[in-house]
Formats: sequence, C-alpha cells, structure tokens
Amino acid sequence: MDSIRYHRVLLKLGGEALAGPKGFGIDPKRAEEVAAKVREVKDLGVEIAIVIGAGNLWRGKDGLAHGMERTTADHIGMLATVMNALALKDAFERLGMETRVQTAIEMRAIAEPYIRGRAIRHLEKGRVVILGAGTGNPYFTTDTAAALRAMEVDAEVLIKATKVDGVYEEDPTLNPNARKFDRLTYLEALNLRVGVMDSTAITLCMDNDLPIIVANLWEEGALVRIVRGEPVGTLIYH
Repeated sequence: MDSIRYHRVLLKLGGEALAGPKGFGIDPKRAEEVAAKVREVKDLGVEIAIVIGAGNLWRGKDGLAHGMERTTADHIGMLATVMNALALKDAFERLGMETRVQTAIEMRAIAEPYIRGRAIRHLEKGRVVILGAGTGNPYFTTDTAAALRAMEVDAEVLIKATKVDGVYEEDPTLNPNARKFDRLTYLEALNLRVGVMDSTAITLCMDNDLPIIVANLWEEGALVRIVRGEPVGTLIYH
C-alpha cells in the first residue's frame, strides 16, 4: 500500500463500456474485461466505488427528440443504469470480488438502497460498491451523480474512464492533430466546455477540492498507474 497514491476512488464508467460490437446492449465478455481491470486495482488494496451510465441501453435525448417528457426520459435512464450495475456485479463476483449494488431509487428485491454510511462500511470491508440510478432525480447526469457520490463516500479522486486518453482541445476523432492536455484547472475545463464531463459535475468537484482524472479505460494498466500517482490522461484540479 505504500506505493499507492489514492486509497479510495470513485470510478465513473460510461454505459458504452459494457456495449457489444454494435455499441448497444450488454456484452458479458465486455463486462468481464471491465471486471478484470477493476480487480487489478482492488488487488492493490484500493477501495473502489463505481457509478455507471446507461448510454448502451438508453439515450434520453432520443426520447426528447420524439416529444417524451424529460422526467420520464431521465427515469428510464436511471433504471437502465441499474441493469448495467447488476451486469457488472455478476462479472465482478465471477472473478471473486465481493460486490454490493446500491440504488438511489429503492428496489429492495434486487439491490440495497443507497445509504452513505453503509456504502462506506462496504468499502472499508473491501467490497466493490456499484451505485446505480444516478442521484435519483431527473435533470442530473450520471457524471454529476459520480461527483456527488465521490464526495459522500470520501473518495480521494474521481476517475472518469472513457474511450479516449484524456481531454483534447478538439474531438481527436475529427481532428487527429488536436492537442491533448496533461493538466487543466477546473476553470479551464469549464471554459473549454470539455465534452467528457458536464459542467455541473466539474463545478461540484471544484467546490469540494476533488481531483478528476480523465483516462482511457482500455489502455493497458491505466487504472493501476493512476492509483499509484503516475501521470495518466488529463488531471483536472486547481
């Protein structure tokens, strides 16, 4: 543990991390790949809480485009995150990791209700805690839920795991020459309107002095290097 910089982390995953080859649905093989990466970190003694999105199952903007009411669209998304949480839990437990799912919307038949003290106790006992259903409220993204839960469980860093290796001045898929930032202040990230995380989440982290690291989930050893304090991806801090 002496070589570990961050002993308790909040890992934010997009739902796309579980998607199959077509970018939709839950692929058990992908869930196993995510679980293996998380286990590498957990084996170092790091305590891990996870918030996952629902982009592989539901895009609220598609419902809105067809006239769906925003609250309804957001509630569907919250329920979809619980489906992803259960898929992750299954993959983790098949790799021997004790895991608990807690949800902001009570559904006691399949998961615990989110209770801060209980979540912290699970982490202290070495369990992975997956936090589903966002904040339980419409109009808030899972990025904001991740920032909120990170603060509540006293995480030392919020890791935003994506498909890109950091924050760029432009979309690197559209401009291969776009400049990557190794470090940004919160205000710089807000002014750039970075696409990897919404402004509410960044502001919440800024107000509570919580560092954000944006990194590529699929880069070999990236999560391990992050918790050891090595420079990976883009650090957003003061």
